[in-house]
Amino acid sequence: MDKKGSELDLPGFRFHPTEVELLDFYLRSAAQGKKLDFDIIGRLNIYHYDPWELPGLAKIGEREWYFFVPRDRRIGNGGRPNRTTERGFWKATGSDRPIRSVADPKRLIGLKKTLVFYRGRAPRGTKTDWVMNEYRLPESFSSTSTAASAKEDIVLCKIYRKATSLKELEQRAASEEEATRESQICRSVADTTSISTKTTIGAPPSLPSTQMPRRRSRRRMQRSLRRRFDR
Repeated sequence: MDKKGSELDLPGFRFHPTEVELLDFYLRSAAQGKKLDFDIIGRLNIYHYDPWELPGLAKIGEREWYFFVPRDRRIGNGGRPNRTTERGFWKATGSDRPIRSVADPKRLIGLKKTLVFYRGRAPRGTKTDWVMNEYRLPESFSSTSTAASAKEDIVLCKIYRKATSLKELEQRAASEEEATRESQICRSVADTTSISTKTTIGAPPSLPSTQMPRRRSRRRMQRSLRRRFDR
């Protein structure tokens, strides 16, 4: 078998690594420049794409997609990574969670950060159900490793969609229906106003029916007075 072939050529193969395996094997090997027998996790700057584009760019995955991502730090922003895409941004949901060895709990293997994708621009935005787990090696890894072994400053990202509950789906549907109703009402009011305005502008001004007899009687009186004076 050609080990350099695609992992999709392996029948029944499923890729479900643990967090310890992602950090201590895959990410550590990639950071040290080691090449694995099977190229399962691709390298990609995911911030050049929106999350719904990433599944098609991953080498493997059905509900979870993995990428090695270079750390693109902002200049003049405290060294924080730039996580902005064309249509939105990734926002962290809390503090980083340490990942420790099961055999030796004192040994810190790496850190995990959870982020959620928002459409729009910070600080405002619309929350989506796209989630990312970003795994990175501890700072001690780069400081203890030699320059030859620690070649890249990268992280390992797992992208997936959060399961949406039935209640949340019903709330979204209700809000969409309400927005549709409001839009229809606004259109109906606008159409009615437009028709009323056109009718008012196109038709000659009409006088109240109560004023018509009065004007006619006044005209008759004026005619009779003129006849009298003419005589």
